[in-house]
Amino acid sequence: MTRIALGIEYAGDAYEGWQTQPHGRTVQDTVCAALGEVAGAPVAVVCAGRTDTGVHATAQVVHFDSPVARPLTAWVRGTNSHLPAHVAVRWAAVVDDRFHARFSATARHYRYVLLSAPVRPALLAGRVGWFHQPLDEAAVRAAAAMLVGEHDFSAFRAAACQARSPVRRMRHVRVSRAGAYWLFDFCADAFLHHMIRNLVGALVYVGKGRYPPAWLGEVLAARDRAKAAPTFAPDGLYLCGVEYPAQWPLPQGGRIICPPQLPLILPCDAPESRSVD
Repeated sequence: MTRIALGIEYAGDAYEGWQTQPHGRTVQDTVCAALGEVAGAPVAVVCAGRTDTGVHATAQVVHFDSPVARPLTAWVRGTNSHLPAHVAVRWAAVVDDRFHARFSATARHYRYVLLSAPVRPALLAGRVGWFHQPLDEAAVRAAAAMLVGEHDFSAFRAAACQARSPVRRMRHVRVSRAGAYWLFDFCADAFLHHMIRNLVGALVYVGKGRYPPAWLGEVLAARDRAKAAPTFAPDGLYLCGVEYPAQWPLPQGGRIICPPQLPLILPCDAPESRSVD
């Protein structure tokens, strides 16, 4: 068998999460069915990050062991011909059997896109989060800075989280704005279940003035989920990058950070946006 790695993007609001379910309404089930059409046999895939219901991806990475020989173009264009409009394979690469989409990854990148406006979105419903009150930019950035480094993130994990340890190393948290849109960029070695949505909820609490920035550090230190803010909606959350050691023949030398493909998901160094680590 030949191990193949794929880059996939999808709109998560059309599915009930990544992970396969008996009802079949998941991204994994959809991708496996399409790959099976190309292979002419069942295909099982492993992903870099199991996104929840309503969460999107611009740079999900998966691997599978192909039971048949096919050109890489077949795994891209052939698979896409069997996929619905909400899912697309972006690239394919041959890797050896030591590569593992999940366990070989050294970092994940997520972005949360939040619309701060009095009126909810219509055209972007399900694709951006929404908060109706203005947010204090300086306070949000001061609070976000407290998250960088290695911490016990117990206060920001879901009760159903199955991770063995709540300790994660946050490489950076970047907050930027593009008009009414707030962009929260998180990079860590890995994330806990609902961790980003819980962090965004806490940052919004600080931004609207309910608590000062120091409160976020206190919640982090308390390691108590009950002391944090409610979980924010999944609508604006995107898995937008995965990093691997350069030994694998993957795009961008293994640092698969997807360039924005929607106008609202702007790069943090765009002229109209302002960002701070």
